[in-house]
Parts: sequence; structure tokens; C-alpha cells
Amino acid sequence: MPELPEVETIVAGLRPKLTGLVIQDIRVFLPSLVRKDKTFRLQRIRGKRIEAVRRRGKMIVIECQDRLYLIFHLKMTGRLLWASHRTRSDKHTRLVVSFRGRTDELCFRDVRKFGFVRCLETSDPLECQELRDLGPEPLDLDLESFIGLFRRRRGRLKSLLLDQTFLAGIGNIYADEILFEARLHPLTPAVSLTRKQKEKLWAATGRVLRRAIAAGGSSIRDFRDADGGEGLFQREHRVYGRASLPCPRCGRKVRSLKVGGRTSSFCPRCQLKREN
Repeated sequence: MPELPEVETIVAGLRPKLTGLVIQDIRVFLPSLVRKDKTFRLQRIRGKRIEAVRRRGKMIVIECQDRLYLIFHLKMTGRLLWASHRTRSDKHTRLVVSFRGRTDELCFRDVRKFGFVRCLETSDPLECQELRDLGPEPLDLDLESFIGLFRRRRGRLKSLLLDQTFLAGIGNIYADEILFEARLHPLTPAVSLTRKQKEKLWAATGRVLRRAIAAGGSSIRDFRDADGGEGLFQREHRVYGRASLPCPRCGRKVRSLKVGGRTSSFCPRCQLKREN
């Protein structure tokens, strides 16, 4: 599933292309893609100018005139692509948005059909069900605010980083990479962290996410940016997907374990397990 760096990469690619364009038509080829709203409500977007494109967590928010919003979640295999009329469609294209005076179109492609879009009329899209319970954006937090998140938190670190109500946008890839950077074992109880460890975790979170954004995200299986290009950060993964390979820091074999049903990769020497 695309995580914060991948979605940020898509948004950065779409923002200069979409902002200021007027929507001419929106066509839905998979009605179940539209969450909680009848498909016909999407047609209210016709004739509206796009005013902003931004990210919240793992979701893409497109703001239009008259308090109308499109909210996309790519889920496992979704792609939001800027494509020419000649190359846009295949059997996995689920939605197409066309624009006044343009031949390029915005296409939502999703092989496994888990992604969704919502159309909202609201003064505050962050109050919709999909967005209102999300935790803060990791890159917006200063150190003291980050440390404050750990009050009354008793879960294991890997599970906590994956909890979207704790921090928005981090998934399996970046949780593993952040914990390696901070030299923390994925099963470390959050309540056991010292202030110094929290400081390291905050710094590691910023470093890893910023490097990943600069590299255009990680293309492991399905992710592509808005122009169909692959990200490059998978070349810099130090533990994710590298079980049985040498740790780039100490040379010991990277190991994996299951945390909350998710595979976690870590170095048993650099990330020693410590309990309370």
C-alpha cells in the first residue's frame, strides 16, 4: 500500500497539473469505488475549478470550487495517473476525470479494487469519517509534541507506528526503516522508552520520510507516480524486505517476525530487544 512518501510524491506531481483546471466530466466504471455516496453525486463536480491538491495521511484530497472535495485512497494497488487520451485506459481503469480544454485526463487505476473515492460537500473535509480520526502528520511534529504522543501508550513500537490514529501515513515499509534508523526493536514496549530513545525515534522518523520523499517513494510492486514513473527509495531500504541478507550496518543477517499479523524486518544486533 502506498504510504506517506508515495502519496506525497503523487500529490506533488498532480498539484501543478490540476490546480486551476475546470472539470469537464467524471466517468465511473466501477460503482463500488464510490464510498457512501451515490455515484450520481460525483456529477456535481462537473464545471468546478480545482483549487488545491494535498495529502492527509495516505489519502489524496482534491479541493474544488463551492466546498466540493474528492478524497482518494489508493489502498493496495491503486494508482492516480495523469495520462493522455490515447494511453489512459485499460481493463483496470476504474474512474476517469476529463478537463475543459485539455486532452490529458486523471485516471484512477486499481487492479484489486480495494481503493475508493468520496465526494463531499463540506466546509471542513477533515471532519469526514475517513480523515477525522487520523493522528498528526509525522513531519509536522516538533520534538515535544512527538514525545507527548507517548503518554498512556503501552503498545509495541511497530504496532504503534502502524496505528493511523497515532501517526498518519506510516505503513510497514517506513515503520521498519524508521525503527532500524533509531536502533529500536519492533517489539519494544512504548512505555519503556527513555526520553533519549524518543528523541532518536523522532529524528529517525523525519530523516527516513524526507529521504523517501526526495527519492520519489518506494516502488516494490504497484506504486507509480502521477506520470507512471517508479520511485527509487527501494534501493535504499536497509531492512525492509531484506530478511536473511546482511545488515548494512553490522553485517549480521536481517531477521523477520510477525507483529500484529504484519511481517517486520530488523537487525537482531543493531536493534536489541529490551522489555520493561
